[in-house]
Amino acid sequence: MARTIVGVLRGGTSSEYDLSLKTGATILNALPESEYDTRDILIDKQGLWHSRGMPVDSSRALSQVDVVVSGLHGGVGEDGTVQRMLDRLGIPYAGSNALASALSLNKIRAAEVLRHAGIRMPRSFGFSASHEADTGEMARAVFAQFGPPYIVKPSSEGASHGIVIAAGILDLPQKLADVLEAFGTALVEEFLVGEDASVGVIEDFRSEDVYALPPVHIVVPDEFSILHFDHHHHGGHQHIVPSDFDHAEKEVLETMAKQAHRALGLSDFSRADFIMTKRGPYLLEVNSLPGLHEYASFPKMLESVGSSVAGFLEHAVGLGKK
Repeated sequence: MARTIVGVLRGGTSSEYDLSLKTGATILNALPESEYDTRDILIDKQGLWHSRGMPVDSSRALSQVDVVVSGLHGGVGEDGTVQRMLDRLGIPYAGSNALASALSLNKIRAAEVLRHAGIRMPRSFGFSASHEADTGEMARAVFAQFGPPYIVKPSSEGASHGIVIAAGILDLPQKLADVLEAFGTALVEEFLVGEDASVGVIEDFRSEDVYALPPVHIVVPDEFSILHFDHHHHGGHQHIVPSDFDHAEKEVLETMAKQAHRALGLSDFSRADFIMTKRGPYLLEVNSLPGLHEYASFPKMLESVGSSVAGFLEHAVGLGKK
């Protein structure tokens, strides 16, 4: 029986390049050689495609591929660019389509959709560099709705890249200016104190149309946890799963993750990130492409239900080929 040829995309032009290399390597190593012929396809930081270590046209890199599994975190991997290319070439792929991927990556637009679906999220304001108001006026508009401290983040960056904290209204205009200048858009979010949690979602898994993996409680070192900074590159944090949240809290987290997956129109799999406060959980964001590298939470959730990254990837390949 012929092996399925799987094109594994990794690298990319986003700030998550290094994480993407790790997730891609995990995919390449996990799929069994007896059933899958994996092709390592690298997109470098300049956007050039490489196959077998040589620069090639994207269509040539993808020629003869039966299905694509992407490890491209952020940027062209999650803003719909690669998905539209694959659609034009008629190449099946695991994961969400171009529209849903782009919506999920854009924190401002996603928040609007998720709130409309009745999902509890931190209060927030979104701004762009082309906004008519200056940053002082933006800050006052935010302050009129909710008080400090504030989290200021780019609207379309992952792995907590570019996040800054404004301790008060006097700090907010400059923090807004910094993020707008660097990224073109900014989301100002209310600061919530609580515990970090994540829930993975997989479609058509274990006899459920949309299956929620057990919530993982992420215990992050103090220097990262308060700011929700990028802890993905560090091994000091812990993934506690089964988590120490009570039964009711786990049920709410799982329900919210599935609701968010559906509300954003995502397909095949996703990961929802939360903060568990004394008032209950708040959804922070949804990732259409969960990380699979050694520091990621998704593999730990799979292990907690007796599955594995390899088993998940074989399932994902099957979903992509449908």
